[in-house]
Parts: sequence; structure tokens; C-alpha cells
Amino acid sequence: MTHPLQDALSADGSLATSLPGFAPRLQQQQMAEAIESALQDKAWLVAEAGTGTGKTFAYLVPSLLSTKKVLISTGTKNLQDQLFHKDIPLVQKALGVPVQVALLKGRANYLCPQRLELAFQDNRSLTHQGLNKLRHIGEWAGHTQLGDRAEVDEIAEDDVIWARVTSTAENCLGQDCPKINDCYLVKARRAAQAADIVVINHHLLFADMSIKEQGFGELLPMADAVVIDEAHQLAEAASAFFGIGMSGNQLRELARDSEAAFYKEINEGNAVPKACDALDKAVLDMRLDFGQAQRRGSWNDIRHNKQLQKSIVTLTNCLVKLHNQLEPLAERSKDLESCYRRCRELSEQFSMLTGEPTEGYIHWFETHKRTFSLHLTPLDISDNFRGHLESMPGAWIFTSATLSVNGGFNHFISQLGLNEAITRSWDSPFDFARQALLYMPTGLPEPNQASYTEAVVESARPVLAASGGRAFMLFTSHRALREAAEILGNDCDYPILVQGSAPRDRLLEDFRKAGNAVLLGTSSFWEGVDVRGEALSCVIIDKLPFASPGDPVLQARLEAMRREGNNPFMEFQLPQAVIMLKQGAGRLIRDVQDSGVLMICDPRLKSKPYGRIFLASLPKMPQTRELKVVESFYSRKQQPVASGRLSETACH
Repeated sequence: MTHPLQDALSADGSLATSLPGFAPRLQQQQMAEAIESALQDKAWLVAEAGTGTGKTFAYLVPSLLSTKKVLISTGTKNLQDQLFHKDIPLVQKALGVPVQVALLKGRANYLCPQRLELAFQDNRSLTHQGLNKLRHIGEWAGHTQLGDRAEVDEIAEDDVIWARVTSTAENCLGQDCPKINDCYLVKARRAAQAADIVVINHHLLFADMSIKEQGFGELLPMADAVVIDEAHQLAEAASAFFGIGMSGNQLRELARDSEAAFYKEINEGNAVPKACDALDKAVLDMRLDFGQAQRRGSWNDIRHNKQLQKSIVTLTNCLVKLHNQLEPLAERSKDLESCYRRCRELSEQFSMLTGEPTEGYIHWFETHKRTFSLHLTPLDISDNFRGHLESMPGAWIFTSATLSVNGGFNHFISQLGLNEAITRSWDSPFDFARQALLYMPTGLPEPNQASYTEAVVESARPVLAASGGRAFMLFTSHRALREAAEILGNDCDYPILVQGSAPRDRLLEDFRKAGNAVLLGTSSFWEGVDVRGEALSCVIIDKLPFASPGDPVLQARLEAMRREGNNPFMEFQLPQAVIMLKQGAGRLIRDVQDSGVLMICDPRLKSKPYGRIFLASLPKMPQTRELKVVESFYSRKQQPVASGRLSETACH
């Protein structure tokens, strides 16, 4: 009698017979078996699967066959949608299992009927364009079944109008909402509670863990297992949710909601509107005191600024005045009671975030074009995260293409406190020795030289000529991206696409259609981007992706490690950069038919001892420092080659 996993994933199994193009892979079968064992044993499993392993099916098949309630957490909402709308239905149909599946996103993704009504009642501050968008949302609200704002393509995801018609944990009325029976979020949560498989994302996972939303921390206790895809992003997401943060926008929304609730329920006198206007002005004034530049910085660097301290006092007094005005009105309506409660809670947070340093936390700020945010981020989340895992006696499976550094998992495991986890790794089934070439050009200046980006572009030109465009150029900073775009924009034989000039999905669509374009991107193009076929035949990386040393969170983390006698470079900065480089390099080969050149320009790859760790962590492929070998690689692609391999003498 064959094993169910073999029946599903073998050459003549259910997936092969149901899915055109499905190819059996030993690595995929082994990974599925390891996940099946973890599900049965309620174990913690860290599973690294190289590009092409088929890790999505490797965890979906045992999860769907397990008859357990499984949460699947992904890095982004786009991946959530792909899993729910595409991957799971394919596997479910092939397996023929009657499994109930639900998709659950964070509350800000769902239309709030109560706030939509309030937005129409109080639209005085909206521009003509904003009012048209509100009307469009109102029309959509009349026929949507799910209330998922991803259905509205015409309005950008980051448009400010969405804050008017969606709820937050602070302004949600909960069970007291008059439209609770129409709430799309409540419906989505009920569906998730009843489902066997629930697709969520990392932010939602930690919202559930930290129980930041009242009545929401019910998913994890119900689950038998949690599968975390794109797990290399987990530590950063955990740090954000186990910390404390607030933004100027939250305070301005409080002022706007309080004024709207006052006019709706009371509309007598002007004390509340005056207090709201004063709070709104105080937030805008405080933003000016941070300076015009958009930046991240340590709170210690600015906390003694006299003008900023004046603004803090003014804003604190405005919160107190609004609180005092709302207190006697809170019993008049649920909306006013909610605003009163929010005012009290935000006052407490603001006091904490502008006060004395909190031990064990990194205190920092960030400024945006029109607002600011204040943060307390824990230095170490391993004990907190581990405690949550131990409180749920089910299986935890962590998977990604990039979890190890030089063959070891110490960095990932130590960040999350997973010391007892089982670790497994499967190399990519792709033939990198035949499909890829690593090119490390000579003669470039040190990366800290002013001429470096120009030298990178000039070094890349002959490679782009050999590849016929069809390239990603990945940069570690927006400054370098802009400089390279300016240089290439003045003199390039291929279409140039630049991050920021259009939404990411549209840039990728244009890139695929062009067939010979060069796309310039930073962090958001280093991972989660899948371009198969000849349209992408070259990936050029300007520098080893070490995090900016000026980042306040990184600075504090490194200093804490030094105080404990650790080596922050070897134990944190280097592993983080290696994982990021693996992500960027992973854009090149996405299919068995793909081939191309990975060009890493940074001379430190060869000049520094740690360069060996980067090289050892990449897939094994031929290496060269000679341009003629690159040109030969591309010319051979045009002709059939008997062995399909570069000669050993051609690559050093």
C-alpha cells in the first residue's frame, strides 16, 4: 500500500495527473515527509528549501491531508491571495479532499460599514477628488460580498481615503457597533474559526499573539499547527508587534473621529471642535519640529531639543483637554465613548513614547512627508516568541528559501528562541552548474567611494549588451538607484524601468512584455518577485546588502551585543546580509529552462575574508572574473551545446 504523500507527489501521482507541467522532485517529497512527521509529532521544524523545490506544495499536501486545523502564514497579502485563490484550490482539487479553507487579513483590509456611513455624514474636509473616491467606494459597498478592499483596483492601496472607511483596533466599536451584523471583518473571522485551513499573514499572526485587538486572539488556541512561509521575515515582524508604536496620523484620526461623533450626536457649542482642531494643529506643528527630512533616528538624538519638548508639552495638553471634553459626553453614544477611550489610551502611549528610556527597548522615531511615528522596539524577542510557541502545543513549521548562512541555522534559531527545533535543508533541484554563471568584475573602487555607482553602471554596460537587456539591477539604497537611473536614462539601448515610477506589479508586467528591458529596483525587488523565462536573464547586484549602519534600531541592537561580549558583525550584520543576498540572487533562476548571469559588483566579495561566507551560501555555480566568459555564456545560449556545461578552465 503506497503512502498518501507518494500518491500525491510521485511521477504518476494525483498532482502529476491533475496539473499540467507538474514535475516530481525528490527534494519536494522529502520536505513533505518531514512536514508530515512534524504535524504528527507536534514538533518545531525549520525547513529551508532552495528555489525550485516546490515548497508551497510540499507543505500544502501534508497540511490538506492531515485533517488538522492548520494556519498558514505568509510574508505578504499578495502571497496570501495567491495561496488562497490559486495554489490551494489546485492542490485541493488534485487530492480530492473536502477541506474548508478561509482567507483572513488584518482589519484595515476590510470595509467598515459604520465608518463608511460616518465618512458620508462628515465629508467636509474631503477634496473633490477625495469625495469622488468615497462615492466609488460607496457604489462598491452596494454589491461586495467580502468587503475586501483588494477588490477595488481603481483606488491605490495607500490612498488616505481608506483610513476613513476602515477600522482600527482603537476606533472599532466591537459588539456595540450598530452595524455589527453587516461587519465584513466579523464574517471573515467566523469563516476562519470554522475552516480547516486558514491563510493569514505574519502581521496578523503577531496581532493574534500579542492580542492587540480585543476578541481577536482566538485563532492560535484553535489551531493544531502553524506553517510559516517566508519565515526569514519573521524576526523583524515580531519585533514590530512585540513593541509599542504610534503615529501622528493616529492622533489626527482621533481628532477627526471625535469631531464627527460630536456633530452627529451633540452638535451644541464648540468646545469639542476647538479641542479637536487644537490637537490636529499640535500634531502638524510637532512634525515640523523634526525637520523637513524624512528619516529614522534614535530618540536620544532629539529628546533634548527645546522646541520639540515644547511641542510635546503642547500636544500632551491638547490630549488632556480633549479627554476632559469627551468624558462627560462618553455616555451619550458608543462613538463618543470609543473616542474617549482612544484619547485616554493614546495619551498614555504618547507619554511613554516621549518619556524616559525604557530598559530592554530601542527608542526611536521616523518622519514621513506629513507625519511622524514613535517606537519602542524590544532588543530581544526570542523569549517572548518562544513563550507563545510553548503555550500552543501544536506543530510549528518555518520555511523559506533563505534561512541558513554557510550551511548553519544559528542566526535564525537564536533570533526566535527555537533551540530545540529540528532543522532540515534541501538544495535547489535546478542545475546551477549548467544554468547560471557568477560574474565578479575586477577593477571597481571600494563601495564607499563617491564614484562607485558610476563604476557599477559602466561595468554593467557590456554585460547588458551581451544579455540583450533582460536584466534586474538591484541596489542597496535609493540614492544609488536614482544615480544609476540618471546615468542609464541618458544612454541605454534598452527600455529602462525604475522602481517608484509605477506600482511594482505594473513594472513587472511591463518588464515581461518588453522582453529586453532593464529594471532598476531596491529592497522590494530583492524578494517575492518571480519572472520566469528569457525576459530575465541577468541579475546585477551593486553591493553586498549590509543594513545601513545609521539605522537606530540596528545601532542599538549592535551596541547591546557588544555589551554582552558578542561579535555583532559576525553574529548579526553578516548573517542578515547573507540572507538578503541569497534572496536577491534567487531572482535569476526560477525554472528548469531558465539560465543567466548573476553579476555581483562588490569587490569585498573577493578582498575580504567574510566574502567566502557569502560565496559558500550561494547555489554552486561556475564563477568568473572575465567579461569574455560572460559573453561566451550568452553566445552559447544561442546554440545547442552537447554537454550544456561551461568548461572548468573557463571559470575560475
